[in-house]
Amino acid sequence: MTITRKVIWQIESRLAQPISLATLSDLCGVSPYHLSRTFSVAIGMSPMAYARARRLSLAAKSLANGEDILSVALEAQYGSHEAFTRAFVSQFGILPNAVRKSGSVQNLTLQEALKMDNSKTVDLDAPRIETRDSFYVIGMTVTCKFGHPEAIPGLWDQFNAREDDVDAIANTPAYGVCHASDQDGCFDYTAGRQVDKNAAVPDGMQKITIPAGKYAVFVHKGHIADFGDTVQTVWNSALAEHKLTTRQAPDFELYDGRFNPETGRGEVEIWIPVDG
Repeated sequence: MTITRKVIWQIESRLAQPISLATLSDLCGVSPYHLSRTFSVAIGMSPMAYARARRLSLAAKSLANGEDILSVALEAQYGSHEAFTRAFVSQFGILPNAVRKSGSVQNLTLQEALKMDNSKTVDLDAPRIETRDSFYVIGMTVTCKFGHPEAIPGLWDQFNAREDDVDAIANTPAYGVCHASDQDGCFDYTAGRQVDKNAAVPDGMQKITIPAGKYAVFVHKGHIADFGDTVQTVWNSALAEHKLTTRQAPDFELYDGRFNPETGRGEVEIWIPVDG
């Protein structure tokens, strides 16, 4: 069973109970960071956002059936009418009492229980294990959500147009660095080049420090349009399959001569920080 399947099962089994990211990670046998990253890549939202949406969707159905608002709020794990109302309005844009009066959820976008589609799983070679010294990348950054990488191709276009502004180390590859991730499934993505420690940072760019450590290196082969399927496979099953435990540090893509940016085809390395 993939990690995402485990998370869905655990959440669906505990919708009427208190649950936290730490609890889910213990139940699924991975770190909170790994669990949040895996689920967000596969689903497009964080585990706790999914749990919240599921609880509020069930609450909306109960309200439409005429149940008391406070009782519904407590069942959805909210300690007060006010807290429940704020969450309900944030989720659906309508007051709980309006749903109760209408007796219908027809105009609400409800979150139904997810069923995982395994069709996006790809065959991957076993990763090689590398240890790297710390290094630095300067590039342009955009904030994204895991599972929603739409802004990244445009970022590369912007960076490529200004690549000569970066005093990059000669003959080094390009890097796509994922960093500053949070439990809501957001992260910063930096498209850039490797530089010396004291390299100047051009306007509109950022310098990222990649700490020293051990990495599991997976290889995406084929067109870059299918890159997301490879990333999902890495986080959702391949790391566990090879008994690798992640550590919280930036992970990155490495683009060298094996990848052709004109055709979008070739090989891209995915470096995942692991313990050991």
